[in-house]
Amino acid sequence: MGEAGDTARVTALLGRLPRAGFEVVVRAASGDPVVVRNSPLLDDGTPMPTRYWLVDPGLRRSVDRLESRGGVRAAEQAVDPGELAAAHLRYAAERDSAVPGGWDGPLPSGGVGGTRRGVKCLHAHLAWHLAGGDDPVGRWVVRALGLDGSRPAARPGPAPPAGAGGRP
Repeated sequence: MGEAGDTARVTALLGRLPRAGFEVVVRAASGDPVVVRNSPLLDDGTPMPTRYWLVDPGLRRSVDRLESRGGVRAAEQAVDPGELAAAHLRYAAERDSAVPGGWDGPLPSGGVGGTRRGVKCLHAHLAWHLAGGDDPVGRWVVRALGLDGSRPAARPGPAPPAGAGGRP
């Protein structure tokens, strides 16, 4: 799709102009963005704790319905707390490693979805899982939604610098 095409498509999917650099890291078979990886900082320097963002409208609606039926609490009860804590640490370490060298402003905090423990947002967990993250909650969401377990085409690569690409 290309950077300009990705920016236009992600803007349409979000319903607003993205506010930070991003890269499409998971695409549907059609080439449409499914998951974006955000810069750890918004264009104005504000910390962005949510590194992976689910932009596919069908998946977002499915996760919305799951959350409205108590999915966050169910996931938290179903997943081993130690495994979840380790996932938060891995997520934060990956995100924090993308902060530009020499940055002396505020930093993002927390793990998946910006929380340090427990489950805050099933969308963020599923996005990271689909992008290849080792996330027990993301795996739980796949099972809870009855997805076939396969992941859309992941396109991992280096994170863009803050302000590059689109702006989630």
